[in-house]
Amino acid sequence: VKEVEAMRRGLAVWTPFAELERIRREFDRLLEDVFPAGDKEQILAPPVDVYETDSEVVVKAELPGVKKEDIDITIKENAVHLKAERKEEREEKTENVYRVERFYGTIERIVPLPTEVKPEEAKAEYKDGVLEIRIPKVKVSKEAKVQVS
Repeated sequence: VKEVEAMRRGLAVWTPFAELERIRREFDRLLEDVFPAGDKEQILAPPVDVYETDSEVVVKAELPGVKKEDIDITIKENAVHLKAERKEEREEKTENVYRVERFYGTIERIVPLPTEVKPEEAKAEYKDGVLEIRIPKVKVSKEAKVQVS
């Protein structure tokens, strides 16, 4: 009866077991986001640095374990689309695997650029697991002389 009266007055009744169940569901959802279940292919977003100089925008992405020929770069609408494939290399021995923590699969990321660029003049270099893309900026005059008529 007290619970009903409290609810009528706008007060919620705290039920600790319902709260624990809600926390468990949230934790399960979090684990599913971090460690997806099943055999579906996982997609990893690599960490990137984006900065600009006076004349270009530079994007650096960590792609350890990826071969240069497995990297695909597309630049459109002032964004860089990176896609790479890290392939698992296994020997045909009969071994017991106890733990697999290294990621194999698709690596993909779309990186918005801070300014307008010339995608046709972009250059990319891949060295020691780091991809560096240099894209010239479109020159925009910040000053214009205006004549009075």
